[in-house]
Amino acid sequence: MLVHICCSVDSHYFLQKLQTEYPEEKLTGFFYDPNIHPYSEYYLRLLDVKRSCKMLGIELLEGEYDVEKWLSLVKGWESEPEKGARCGICFDRRFEVSAQKAKELGESHYTSTLLTSPKKSLEQLQIAGDALGKEVGISFVAPDYRKESGTQQQNILAKEDALYRQDYCGCLYALNIQRDQQEKLADELFVPMSGQVQPESIEERIEMYEKRWKLEEENKPYKIIKQRFLNWRLTMGWLKVRKIITPAHFLPYSSIKNEYSRGKIEYNIGEVYHMNRDEVRFITLETYNHLAHTNYTTVTELIYAPPSFSDEVSLRSKLGVTPYDISVIIVVDEIPDKKIEIRCQSRTFSDVKEVLIEL
Repeated sequence: MLVHICCSVDSHYFLQKLQTEYPEEKLTGFFYDPNIHPYSEYYLRLLDVKRSCKMLGIELLEGEYDVEKWLSLVKGWESEPEKGARCGICFDRRFEVSAQKAKELGESHYTSTLLTSPKKSLEQLQIAGDALGKEVGISFVAPDYRKESGTQQQNILAKEDALYRQDYCGCLYALNIQRDQQEKLADELFVPMSGQVQPESIEERIEMYEKRWKLEEENKPYKIIKQRFLNWRLTMGWLKVRKIITPAHFLPYSSIKNEYSRGKIEYNIGEVYHMNRDEVRFITLETYNHLAHTNYTTVTELIYAPPSFSDEVSLRSKLGVTPYDISVIIVVDEIPDKKIEIRCQSRTFSDVKEVLIEL
């Protein structure tokens, strides 16, 4: 039986139930999910599905990430809510490709772990699976493993085996709608032009789960815990000196009231120069290099290839600021002595992330 897999939380329980109820069947997992955006999130979910299948002894095939095809199919349905017409199109496409793959492999039937997702309509899935299976001459198996406390058992297994629990279905449209309702930034859909890995970003999770995979291969103990912390994102920042854009690097947690300020340098304390408004501070690249033990030649070079986020947070503390200081700190080639304008669009917010601890 070919089993279309959407994510490890749904598949881990579903596959074990299939192994129990269909002991004679050779189960083959098929990860075909071009609806997962961005690609980094797709990769992260695939990574965890690989781990789950490895634990269960199930072969896993990866389908094509044909996201352009998927986007063309749902065009015009971008604003549909969860379980709406866009989701129906999405199921049809994934079941169509899965049924074709099952036929190609010589299977007589196929199924999908979407059936165990509490956020999906079982009836909608069964109708789509039956119709698309019939087109290629195979049957769709649609067990209801949610009943009899199945969803609760699924969550228990996911926690016991430390599976990756995503907090949105997959596509960028559903994500934007969900984040708007939550009044949160959909920062999954962008990364800094510097490529710096941000706290509680998909890229940070990938680093952690790849490390977890390595620890398990080496049979080393670990624990994943949750941590509440103060997160930050810079969406835009610039510095103008006498109305001319000047290279400037904003240190993490730089925040300003009303996102805009203007003024001039009023005084300095050591190597830190203070503007006369909005608690804005400046340091030179020379000072930055000294404190960070780096050797950047220009601020532009620093902007496009900065050290790690944590290293820059540590650098803030070396400037004599308190742990709770979120004033703007800007790195420049030379301290400006003319009129200054600053735009700093950033968000500082309470957040929760997973942390891997080696035991």
